[in-house]
Amino acid sequence: MENNLQKRLFQFSIDVIQEVRNLPNSKEYQVISYQILKSATSVGANYEEAQGAVSKADFANKVGISLKEIRETNYWIRIIIAIDNQKMNWAVLEKESSQLIKILGAIYNKTAKKNDKSLKPAP
Repeated sequence: MENNLQKRLFQFSIDVIQEVRNLPNSKEYQVISYQILKSATSVGANYEEAQGAVSKADFANKVGISLKEIRETNYWIRIIIAIDNQKMNWAVLEKESSQLIKILGAIYNKTAKKNDKSLKPAP
């Protein structure tokens, strides 16, 4: 069953893909486009993998990768905002990526702490 976060991550990927299509085709934008497309689509893909995790540690690892990828995506969005004249839609995506960072960070921190406790020897 798909959850709300899965839907948001999927839609975020689609929104980034659509906005990248509107970027200029200059050399610097080609590099940025390639990087942001990889990271933005990887966020949701890794979260999807987390849903089928074989253990809590596996789940935490996949969510951790999603967190890294959304942070990278946020970085590329901020670069686009700094250099592009058509900033409106990118500002919306920057806000959404910031919210997704918080959500994934909270999930990761909660899950990673549980895993750390299970790895410590009992007193």
